[in-house]
Amino acid sequence: MSAERDRIGERFAKLKAEGRGGLVTFLTAGDPDRATSQALLDGLPAAGADLIELGMPFSDPMADGPAIQAASLRALKAGASMARTLDHVREFRRRDQETPVILMGYYNPIYRLGNEAFVAAASAAGADGVIVVDLPPEEDEELRPPARAHGLHFIRLATPTTDDKRLPAVLGNSSGFLYYVAIAGITGTRSAAEADVRRAVERLKRATKLPIAVGFGIKTPEQAAAAVRLADAAVVGSALVEALARRLDANGRAGPGLVPAVLDEVRRLAEGVRAARVLQKEAAR
Repeated sequence: MSAERDRIGERFAKLKAEGRGGLVTFLTAGDPDRATSQALLDGLPAAGADLIELGMPFSDPMADGPAIQAASLRALKAGASMARTLDHVREFRRRDQETPVILMGYYNPIYRLGNEAFVAAASAAGADGVIVVDLPPEEDEELRPPARAHGLHFIRLATPTTDDKRLPAVLGNSSGFLYYVAIAGITGTRSAAEADVRRAVERLKRATKLPIAVGFGIKTPEQAAAAVRLADAAVVGSALVEALARRLDANGRAGPGLVPAVLDEVRRLAEGVRAARVLQKEAAR
């Protein structure tokens, strides 16, 4: 939520008015190089991304699986930094003032820059929120209030192990949306059973009015469609990072077809998401 507007709230309101769920895409800033990363970021909205999570490269992304770990390392090798990550957002905002951008990653790079400096720079660049995966509610007091003061949503994670005793702490002072991590473990390694996700989302909806986005393990249009039949949005990350990695040459450089191929994958996912509730309504008749 920038100082001027709440793009995340606006986007979820728009999705609700259209009667559909949203597609949230994740890519790592600077992967595999600065120019390719910017081209991908700039192309995501037209390909069907409703919200964008932009990964802040970090050398030890312990919650991520091999695909996103490799993406961070590629980005860092190519010169990625926090300043360049924010440059990506700033450049994106020159072309797109509507699509929400959420910075996602780990606390160490933020801490090194300084909490106040980070949130001020992120807000000025045009970011709308932050997800810090290794900063639990009990330890986020240094970052959350300044983030909110600068108009950034502070988005928290709930997991299959977040029980009723723990849930109020997760939801307290959370904003934007709630990210439900559908599996216990690292990203991109397996998928959750639909029945388990359904029970979890129903429980979360009883506890909060925040939109709920389901992520971790969603790789196909069919899985994304299943997620938005239950929740407000589906988050896809590892599948897109893997699609990018498959189109690198032996030296890790981007081939000429990389950007269109990754964006085509986004289009397929978006088509699945957009058709999901239409088909659900037809089946209910």
